[in-house]
Amino acid sequence: MTSSHDPRLLKGVLSLVLLHLLAERESYGYEVVQRLQAAGFSDVPEGTVHPALSRLEREGRLSTRLVASPSGPARKYYQLTPVGRDALTTGKAASLNQNAVACRPCP
Repeated sequence: MTSSHDPRLLKGVLSLVLLHLLAERESYGYEVVQRLQAAGFSDVPEGTVHPALSRLEREGRLSTRLVASPSGPARKYYQLTPVGRDALTTGKAASLNQNAVACRPCP
């Protein structure tokens, strides 16, 4: 299967995409992977998502809570912190500026 996303580009935007998804609603790790796939990032491996979530948590952009699961071990739910909301707002603004420059007609 051919990857539809440049891994270097994805590395730069994965944090922003994760923050955006978790701004919509809190989710546990595997659910985040499913939501990424539903959003068109089907080639992002689960092994990439979990370390990114852990990093965002260490940076104070996400907080977590454990919720008992009827089908196995407790699930770790991720939610945005105020720092995460600020990072999302800043990241969206930077992304819009980059898109504006990239979409300008060439001379």
